Amino acid sequence: MSRLTVVHAAKFYPPVRGGMETVIGDLCDGTAGEWDVRVVAANDRPRTVHERVGAVDVVRVAAFGAASSVPLCPSYAIHLWRHTADCVVLHEPNPIAGGALFLRVPSRRLIVWHHSDLLRPWWAPHTYGRVQQALYRRAACVIVSSPNLATQSDLVRHARRVAVVPFGIPVERYRQGGALAERLRTSIAGPRVLFVGRFVYYKGLDVLIDAMTQSTGTLLLVGEGPLEPELRSRVALRGLQRRVLFLGRVSDSDLPAYYQAADVFVLPSVAKTEAFGVVQVEAMAAGVPVISTNLPTGVPWVNQDGVSGLVVPPGDATALAAAINRLVSDEDLRLRLGRNAAARASEVFSRDRMIRAFKEVVEHAIDAPEAIAAARAEAS
Repeated sequence: MSRLTVVHAAKFYPPVRGGMETVIGDLCDGTAGEWDVRVVAANDRPRTVHERVGAVDVVRVAAFGAASSVPLCPSYAIHLWRHTADCVVLHEPNPIAGGALFLRVPSRRLIVWHHSDLLRPWWAPHTYGRVQQALYRRAACVIVSSPNLATQSDLVRHARRVAVVPFGIPVERYRQGGALAERLRTSIAGPRVLFVGRFVYYKGLDVLIDAMTQSTGTLLLVGEGPLEPELRSRVALRGLQRRVLFLGRVSDSDLPAYYQAADVFVLPSVAKTEAFGVVQVEAMAAGVPVISTNLPTGVPWVNQDGVSGLVVPPGDATALAAAINRLVSDEDLRLRLGRNAAARASEVFSRDRMIRAFKEVVEHAIDAPEAIAAARAEAS
């Protein structure tokens, strides 16, 4: 096969932080040696920038603010249409890119990577959702990160073909905590219960804080977000100031140490916006058992109940507290689940595995889409 040209239509691109951005960056870096890879993404300022990031050509399109978290980039479509390609990969949800590709696809094939369903604002599924349906029908393939998302998403059912490519991380990186991990273990009273992520509505942090009133240990909150003032007030109201620590944003280089210092990791998400939970995989790679929620997404597929951790109903603080207490009080169970978690992370969720699977899907989609194993009948 000759050298392919692949364009990623992204919302943002690293160094912008976020789960979707990390995955896109890894996919681009991992394929740029064999393909000509370009990215069109929104900038965070009213200026368009063309740059070379490693071996990837990146266009950050001028943004003039945002509406309902959608960057306002009037020239996004022009930059996306400017060059033809063998394949455009649309990372959804992404209304600014999806709208442009609804009008014109400048490539032989369109692939949609469905990262999550679009739930907010309430009217989005009834407006932009119709554009998404048309794009998913048109795409040579829709990629999802878990079998659960393939069967549970109302959008994905419109696809002709669906391929499952689990998100992957550099597993070994999370197994090295170093001196910082030891300092955290000695300076913070255990057992240490860890959360990593944005302080936003769907993460269920209010439920986790309430659960800490019924469980033992110290809760470490790594991250930041718009709900932080509200969460701090909730902690004070519950009298948990000494047992709930707001640690702010942690650098990528230091983050593995926080996982290594933890006894239990918790992802208490309460809405389908949490489609996968990459932070679960990071904890699993570090050998930490996970407590997550039984959402109709990939979350309980990533962390399997009784295998790599425990799964509880979303929004149930009592059940969450019981799971925390069970793990922190049963060392044998905690260690067994941690070993299983580390093995599952290596076997299923490595970055190299994700990149290999993605390359195979793209190459099949361009030249022989019927070869994609998880084919679906055309949606009516």
